[in-house]
Order: sequence, then structure tokens, then C-alpha cells
Amino acid sequence: MNISIVIPLLNEAESLPELTEWIAAVMNREGYSYEIWFIDDGSTDESWSIIENLRKTYPTVKGICFQRNYGKSAALQIGFERAIGDIVFTMDADLQDSPDEIPGMYRRMMEEHLDLLSGWKKKRYDPLTKTLPTKLFNAATRAISGVKNLHDFNCGLKSYRLEVVRSIEVYGEMHRYIPVIARWAGFGRIEEQVVQHRPRKYGHTKFGLDRFVNGFLDLLSIYFMSKFSRRPMHFFGTMGSLAFGLGAGSTAWVIGRKLLLIAKGLPHRDVTEQPLFYLSLTLALLGALLFCTGFLAELVSRSGQDRNRYLLKEVLD
Repeated sequence: MNISIVIPLLNEAESLPELTEWIAAVMNREGYSYEIWFIDDGSTDESWSIIENLRKTYPTVKGICFQRNYGKSAALQIGFERAIGDIVFTMDADLQDSPDEIPGMYRRMMEEHLDLLSGWKKKRYDPLTKTLPTKLFNAATRAISGVKNLHDFNCGLKSYRLEVVRSIEVYGEMHRYIPVIARWAGFGRIEEQVVQHRPRKYGHTKFGLDRFVNGFLDLLSIYFMSKFSRRPMHFFGTMGSLAFGLGAGSTAWVIGRKLLLIAKGLPHRDVTEQPLFYLSLTLALLGALLFCTGFLAELVSRSGQDRNRYLLKEVLD
């Protein structure tokens, strides 16, 4: 099969028939073999019944309905697990992503042998309260992740090779960082393509400004897990040693200074009367706790079932 299209949705009943008809027209015109996976993330409207009816008219339509709302990442993950097309597309169900972009993205994926092609909505039909935080969010992501060539990490319209979606795991709010996850998993052929951003035709957005705060915290989580998940002692041990060293050093300085003043017969304060002494003890204690945390994390990491799980590119035997 050429293409799988994974479409997470929440209360998008009005747009589903038009979107399905549009996708089918594009796929049939290009002669692609395809499937459409609608992932209903706990909709409370008629979305699922509409998907069931669409299935009768369009045999390529498939669907999964969650018992409750689990979030976009969970919807994408289960769609990735079911997809079988050589190239897997994701797009939003609100008609703001255009299916007419699919043929061009598919050809570029095949001709340039890309692992991932991300859409870039260069011209957006969103208010400033949404576009400005998005620009800041993308800039922070580029700086932290090291993926410098993408302008729009959160664009819903993306295409992946099947082996990419089979090799990564998306959970929590990590759907914003799939290019980052793919890059850190060893898939380096990641590019961007300008795509059309269409005004929302039905309903309203399901995301608020809190997604930027949650998204930034998730980015820090991904960065930490990618760097230190298999060697947590390198992080906690380094921080703990630094804190303990500073604490021990400043404690020795406080005590040594008092002994020096005593030896010279100069006035001096008791060590316990100096705030620096308590700060030094706090740093030393914090360092010991961080070191112990690293040791425990190392034990957990070594006993995990995936401690020796690696992504293999090729095997000759």
C-alpha cells in the first residue's frame, strides 16, 4: 500500500464527510492505494456514527474510537501501530490541512528518500495571541532540540516512512516533538515543506494557551530521556558531585577561616552563627541526595526490559 493517513479527531462531525470526499478524490486522481484511519479521541458529538456511515461508502475508511479523551499523542500512537502504508501521513480533521498537499509531499518523500517531511504553515489564519506564542515555542524547540531546519514543529500535516512510526513512541503531549523524537532515534533525513493553512470552517479549536507550558515541559522531558535514560548517573552524579563539592569546599573555608582568625588572635564568630555554614550543609546534603538518586535510577535502568533495545538499520549474517 502506498499511503496511510492517520487523522486524530475530537468533535469534528461537521467536517468529516467533506474531508473524506476530498481525500478520496485526490487519491483516486493520483492512482494511489491508500487507507484512512480516523482516530476518535472520545468525541461527544456524532463523529463516530459519521465514521461508521462513511465506512459504508468508502471501504478505505477505518476507525478507532476511544472510550474517553486520551489526547492527540495517544490517538497518533495507536494510528501509527495500525498503519501499513509505505508512507504515513498525519493531518488534522478540521479542514485546515489540505489533502491536495499529499501528492507533492509523497513524491518528495520518495524522490529524496526522506525519513520525515514536516509541513510549514508559513502564512497562518490565526490571531496574534496564537501565532506569537507559536513562534516563541518553535524558536525554543529549535534551540533545545538541535533540529534547526524546521520552522513549525506542531504542524499537523506531516509524512513519515513506515519504519519511522514503527520505531518511535508518542505519549503524553509528545506529538509536538515527533521530528525531535525521530531525529534522536537516528532518522536524520528530516525536511520541511511549505503547506497551505486554511481557515477553520467548522467548530472551534480544542487547544488553549496551556499547551505551550505543557509543551515546553515535555520538551525538557524528551531531552532528558534521550540524553540520560540509559545512563542517569551521568546526570545525577555530575550534579550531585558538583553540589557536594561546593558544599564541602565552602564548609572547609568557613571552618578554616575561623581557625585562622583564632590563630591570629582576631575576633571571630562561631561557625554556627554564619549563614554560609548552613548553606554549605544544604549543598552537601543536596549533593548526597542527587548522587543517591542517580544510583537508584541506574539500578532501575539496568533492570528495565528495554535496557538493550536498539534500533537496527541493517543486519548481515
